[in-house]
Amino acid sequence: MTNFIKDMAAKKIKQLSPDDLLHYSKQYGFSISKQQAEQITSYLKTSKADIFNNRQREKMFKDLAKITDAETARKAKKLFNELIRTYGLEHLFS
Repeated sequence: MTNFIKDMAAKKIKQLSPDDLLHYSKQYGFSISKQQAEQITSYLKTSKADIFNNRQREKMFKDLAKITDAETARKAKKLFNELIRTYGLEHLFS
């Protein structure tokens, strides 16, 4: 069952639209621009990083900082962690 949930989560992240990301950022109390949302979702669609591996996830956020800026990467990381907590998925992330 864990692999099924991981596959679903990874697929959902790859399918995020900029509008989805903007919606989630507002829902969780911080703002990103449309351009930042586009940059983040573009990166997520092409990234091969295993989001369930802590080292690869941290590299992903560092890459996002290079593509966007450090503040946007920090916001993306905050949103990612909020979504993990909201859905009770902490146990899946090493």
